[in-house]
Amino acid sequence: MHDLELVLQPYDNHVSEAVKTLRTNIQFSGQGIKVIMFTSSQPNEGKSVVSFASAGSFAEIGKKTLYIDADIRKSVFVRRMHPRARGGEIYGLSQYLSGQKELSECIYHTNKDNLDIILSGPTAPDPTELFEDETFSELIAYARQNYDMVVIDTAPLGSVIDAAIIARECDGAIFVVECGYVGRRFLQKTRDQLLRTGVRVLGVVLNKVSNHKGGYYGSYYYGDYEDHYLDDDR
Repeated sequence: MHDLELVLQPYDNHVSEAVKTLRTNIQFSGQGIKVIMFTSSQPNEGKSVVSFASAGSFAEIGKKTLYIDADIRKSVFVRRMHPRARGGEIYGLSQYLSGQKELSECIYHTNKDNLDIILSGPTAPDPTELFEDETFSELIAYARQNYDMVVIDTAPLGSVIDAAIIARECDGAIFVVECGYVGRRFLQKTRDQLLRTGVRVLGVVLNKVSNHKGGYYGSYYYGDYEDHYLDDDR
């Protein structure tokens, strides 16, 4: 296992408090919630930032946490966090799942206490096939045994089925929804697709909510988290 340095962006107070509230809600979702995935309906709704902030929040309270960037098709994490590893080249999830690298070569200690990470790795020709392979199940089994919390960032469910396959290995799923960006019917459709996997949908993070009457949109603001959100008429 190697060391990885991330360029961590500080959050302002209201975002920090929102992430803590999300963490608390996850903790009160019941026993046995250890492996959770974050997804969205469409790209650019902020799921990667919300999921990583959540992983960091668990690490801050002493939970040994593993963050897995499973958006192999189009990861935004590397672009945002600018990871740098000692020794140069960085290996990732796609290389492990395809048998090119050992798991020990793909898990990195970060410069944030209690937080390890598996990056997405190079884009794979068929990520769906990789997630359906037994190797991915073995990875999650390893993570369950060695970490207190496992947070998985997945590809948008409205675009590809990767998240639905990953959901089979998870204890719970969280939707990240950009306020005013995706229609209710489409949200219901993608939520129903996720429910068919048998995973428990823990709730919804309403992201990029206007914080002021003047219409200012705070980046990655956690606005709502409730199980019934997708069933109402809003």
